[in-house]
Amino acid sequence: MNDTSTVNVNDFSADELKFIDETLNNRYGNPVETQRAEIDFGDDNVADCPAIYWEHNGCHFIIAKGEDNKYFSQFFYDDDEQFGTEKPFYDELNHCIMSLLQVQADHELKKAGF
Repeated sequence: MNDTSTVNVNDFSADELKFIDETLNNRYGNPVETQRAEIDFGDDNVADCPAIYWEHNGCHFIIAKGEDNKYFSQFFYDDDEQFGTEKPFYDELNHCIMSLLQVQADHELKKAGF
């Protein structure tokens, strides 16, 4: 009998890491320090998934890569203020990170009263 709870998740590729770094550099106008992490996510099959974490102006961001190259993203300020995008998972990294950055920028504008 196979253990269906074990999920094999590929790490971020060198090209994916480069894309994240370049996107953040373009967004913020300078290089952003990112950290490698692992998080658990998934429906029935919880897995340790590779993640990229960074902070900017008091906001924390995370992008994780799950099975079947699905991407998950979230930003948060503290435990009580956690936000995602419209979609729980993305098939493409570029859509995931661009949506995350746009939703967070819109949130900041709303907080500022615009």
